[in-house]
Amino acid sequence: MPEEKGGAMKGRVCMVTGANSGIGLVTARELASLGASVVMVCRDEGRGEKALEKVKGATGGANVELMLCDLASLASVRAFADEYAKRHESLHVLVNNAGLANVVRKTTRDGFEATFEVNYLAPFLLTNLLLGILKKSAPSRVVNVSSNSHFGGKIDFDDLQQDKNYDVMEAYSQSKLALVLFTYELARRLDGTGVTVNCLHPGTVATNIWGRALGPLSFFGGLSRLFATSAKEGAKTSVYLASSPEVEGVTGRYFDQMKEKKSSPASYDAALARKLWDATLPIVGF
Repeated sequence: MPEEKGGAMKGRVCMVTGANSGIGLVTARELASLGASVVMVCRDEGRGEKALEKVKGATGGANVELMLCDLASLASVRAFADEYAKRHESLHVLVNNAGLANVVRKTTRDGFEATFEVNYLAPFLLTNLLLGILKKSAPSRVVNVSSNSHFGGKIDFDDLQQDKNYDVMEAYSQSKLALVLFTYELARRLDGTGVTVNCLHPGTVATNIWGRALGPLSFFGGLSRLFATSAKEGAKTSVYLASSPEVEGVTGRYFDQMKEKKSSPASYDAALARKLWDATLPIVGF
């Protein structure tokens, strides 16, 4: 990890979504081990409590808290943001880590395609709802966990919810491209505020996202695990962007293996990013 353990993040409050397993769990644990106060955001209370105990056990009872939020519900995201503001006066790092992929098209209670809502709409809304406290806590950081799958993504404004022709990889790639576009547009809008916004590819990580997504095709998910890196390796770039002084003030960039890299050509289209932003606002009711 980029910093020696023992207090490098002391006094900093960090939030990690999807913190019950995989990269999110490791990210929460590593930030806590650096001395940060960590809010682990999970959907399921039972799994969240187990993850919380794992982090506390691994870090000697660090200052870690569980808060519940269902990213497949925009109402839940709003309620969560309100509750967070009641409990906390500051937020120095927001890691939008939670991710989803479904081999069969599923809709949320909001009526949106689930991959698009969890991977893009929810982080868009959550981040915007927390901007006030992030600005007040500056210097602060937003870290968005995207994927190199965004290179194959296309923003289809005529079918953002993929209700005409659903394909798991097209849906996933579109959501991850949307997250990169959001990263760059938000970075432009926050210029001079002290809030930085970056995104990353965590690597091909042996987590359960594709096992859940592929279902009957899970053999291929299992095969890919043979060539995948561990969650600990996959979390390194998230922790680096959340904690390292090397990226203090760096914003609007894409990282892979703790190195700045070029994202897809489409991701640098500022007009496309603004169009997506404007299209997203009425969808999330912001």
